[in-house]
Amino acid sequence: MRTLLNIIWFFFAGIGLWFSYILVGALACLTIIGIPAGIACFRIGNFAVWPFGREVVADPNAGGWSLLGNILWIPFGLILSIAHVVTAFTLAITIIGIPLAWANLKLIPVSMMPMGKIIVDSRHGRASAIS
Repeated sequence: MRTLLNIIWFFFAGIGLWFSYILVGALACLTIIGIPAGIACFRIGNFAVWPFGREVVADPNAGGWSLLGNILWIPFGLILSIAHVVTAFTLAITIIGIPLAWANLKLIPVSMMPMGKIIVDSRHGRASAIS
């Protein structure tokens, strides 16, 4: 079921969101202090393109730099959150798109505060760091 949802998600929401994350990540990388945020944006984009079967959790080893990074991230996070809301609205127009719209809205917290979070594979318990 996860694979089917991921395939539907990929074509109806994943590609557009992935492009948004890559664009915002490239903008963040234009400044030296924005490079860590840009790299985090690229990693979140890879999560947003194929989200089912994975989840984002707080990293217990994250330090104070994560808070500073999240504060600097706010302008980029607002842009990405708007992209999530617009995509969720367009998906919710159809009955089949409602679960995808809900999943899209669940991506807003990680798009607003990505530092200090890790992506965990729900099936195997493996983790890969976002930042």
